[in-house]
Amino acid sequence: MLKTMKSSSCSTCFPWLVTMSLCLIARSQLTADFYSTSCPNLFSVGCDASVLLDGNDGEKFAFPNINSARGFEVVDAIKTAVEGTCSGVVSCADILAIAARDSVVLTGANTNLPGPNESIGIIAAKFAAVGAHTIGSAKCAVFSHRLFNFSGTNAPDKTLLDPAMVSDLQARCPVNGDGNKTTALDRNSVDLFDNHYFKNLVNGKGLLESDQFLYSSDEAVSTTRSLVEVYSNNQQLFLNDFVTSMVKMGNTSPLTGSSGEVRKNCRVVNS
Repeated sequence: MLKTMKSSSCSTCFPWLVTMSLCLIARSQLTADFYSTSCPNLFSVGCDASVLLDGNDGEKFAFPNINSARGFEVVDAIKTAVEGTCSGVVSCADILAIAARDSVVLTGANTNLPGPNESIGIIAAKFAAVGAHTIGSAKCAVFSHRLFNFSGTNAPDKTLLDPAMVSDLQARCPVNGDGNKTTALDRNSVDLFDNHYFKNLVNGKGLLESDQFLYSSDEAVSTTRSLVEVYSNNQQLFLNDFVTSMVKMGNTSPLTGSSGEVRKNCRVVNS
């Protein structure tokens, strides 16, 4: 995962990363388009962990992420530790990758990582990463439009198939209610990393419209529906594919030189 770590003199950075990332599992609360805003070009030019940057015009304080994306103090602690040992080597994106990996392990996923050259279809590798929504919460503001007058129908989104779930969400997120209230993305196993996210989609219990779209939309029939069904029935396959996705993201080098920098403080660009 730490592709930028070249020098053997910095070999002690890795234990620091592991130790510090174990200090806290930050309960992520991702919005429907979190990845599209934080890493829009991840697979083409790399990711600079820009969601960590402070500033009123940045991603961290954009409406979908306020009181939603959390755990920044954990990244700060890790960055301080590794900078004290090998400054300018470990990028903020590297830290996020390692912390994500260890959080997944601590919440119940498998620990047998595949080799970096293991073959898997590109679509499956990217799609598996969506399963991270098995842990975390979402704001009422990003899904309440599905609960009452969806697309002008004067009824909830028809892809929400569980009346009890709809009633519960309507009570939690009433019309003109507090849009910052949150609820679990996966109501079946709130703090476990498993395949219930996909089971929920098959049963019409996907909280986010963009998630349920992967199973219930017309487009899904010829693209993602079959994979949702496979993952819903085979947890081990999902876990293996998810790890492969994370490895691929971790192998994307940070931009350096004239194209970018390894920040000394993940909250600000280097002066």
